[in-house]
Amino acid sequence: MQGSVLAFVVVLGVALVSMAAYAVAGRRVDADAERKGATFALGAGNFLVHWFMWVLSPLDRLARRAGWGPDVFNVAGLVCGAVSGVLIALGHLEAGGWAIAAGGVCDIMDGRVARATNVDSKYGKFIDSTLDRFVEVFALLGFVVFLRATPYGAFCAAAAMAGSLLVSYARARGESLGVLCKEGLMQRAERLVLTILICWLDRTLAGFWGLSVGTPSTWVLGAIAAGTFGTAAQRTIWISRRLREPS
Repeated sequence: MQGSVLAFVVVLGVALVSMAAYAVAGRRVDADAERKGATFALGAGNFLVHWFMWVLSPLDRLARRAGWGPDVFNVAGLVCGAVSGVLIALGHLEAGGWAIAAGGVCDIMDGRVARATNVDSKYGKFIDSTLDRFVEVFALLGFVVFLRATPYGAFCAAAAMAGSLLVSYARARGESLGVLCKEGLMQRAERLVLTILICWLDRTLAGFWGLSVGTPSTWVLGAIAAGTFGTAAQRTIWISRRLREPS
């Protein structure tokens, strides 16, 4: 537990220092994120979006120089997702959190590389969004296995998985009917951040509060489940209203 706390403190410290450096450097708005309309926490966390793109800029340049195409990151992200599910199922939450984080970086990079090299296509969009679902399901299935012996853990993990798929389905179905919808709080980025953080902090929080390992994860997964079902319902209503408007 002490090792995980130390690692989290180091990561947090490095992140805060880099945020300060980013702010001093002028808080450059990332053009690609702007064009894509990327947001976090209903726009309240947009500073974090552009800061993180700034942090990833060296990897962005490396990928272009090395000639790595989007599929390199698609495959890498899928592998990281599968590994995260196995690690979480085996109880290695901290390592699973790192695997999810690596997969998240790959998910960002595949789209950025595609748009930067003008190979963005319907194929790429389909593969990207579909593999994202695989990756998320892998991690949450890992939680189902890890929490199978707890009173509500497996249920909360399964509910979070179902809600996440409903959020994605509502958007995909809306887009197929000509309505783009990015409404709602519990989108992929928010789910990803919460999942990573609880993987890193579950044992620490459980020890601090005198709880069994996995209990904090159950709480967070329950929150993700509630948030995703709420977001899916919001999107369903929002899209339905747009489709009922006179053309």
